[in-house]
Amino acid sequence: IQARSIPWDCTDWQAFAHDDRTTAILESLAENRGKTLYCGVDQSDTFTKAETWEAGKDRNERDDTVYFGERGQFRGFIAAQEGYLTDGESGVTGVSIDRIFEFPREERRRVKRVKRWDISSGSAATDTCPDAANPGTLACSDWGNPHGGNLFAQGAPSRRNAQGAYAGQPEEGLTWSRTWQSEPPRGDSWQERATAVAKSVCRSQHGGQSVTNVVFAAGHSRDQEPVNGANRGPGLGWFFHNTVSQHYRYRARESRTWTATCKKVIRRTRK
Repeated sequence: IQARSIPWDCTDWQAFAHDDRTTAILESLAENRGKTLYCGVDQSDTFTKAETWEAGKDRNERDDTVYFGERGQFRGFIAAQEGYLTDGESGVTGVSIDRIFEFPREERRRVKRVKRWDISSGSAATDTCPDAANPGTLACSDWGNPHGGNLFAQGAPSRRNAQGAYAGQPEEGLTWSRTWQSEPPRGDSWQERATAVAKSVCRSQHGGQSVTNVVFAAGHSRDQEPVNGANRGPGLGWFFHNTVSQHYRYRARESRTWTATCKKVIRRTRK
């Protein structure tokens, strides 16, 4: 890592004005406690190293004496500061500049980078509903109640009846335009369901943390309810499950495709 020069910030360092030079120095040290001695000595030429040391040496905290001034408290010099003020004749020399000067270390900068990418419910070739057996990517409603026929019933009419049972409207046709664009008959709204699935997909991709711009649309394209050669309820994205083998007792559920933006905040600390 390449070294960087960190200039001292002395904008708020103020010397205390007093006719007595020693009092002026001690009051200045008390008022500016915690700030670098460099501001008052080398940079501003307010005081010299020698006279600063002379004014404060008898009030060194190691001698258990302090200065309670009008503007604060001065508790003496640390050993490293003694070495700085006396040019090595007293105290400890050869220590880091951060210890010589009473100045806070530079705060580590937290760098934040936001990564965004688009996600969606996927292609018609793989679309399915999330359940215990698979992750799924579509937004789907809950299953409706079983409905159908007997051993000799045809599949298509049984699925049509299952659609009606799902919607609570037996035998009625269901279309995108007339019903549940925003609210499925069972459970949360499509917006909530799409957002929940989008969050799951986002987390699975590069550890995404949140989603925005969630928009749901028509259901998956593989509607399996042919009526007179056409799909019943286009855009509703029907799924069917035969609850009893060969008895055509189906349950139905709807799906919705969706798109969203996945977001991840990457934080790093720089020295």
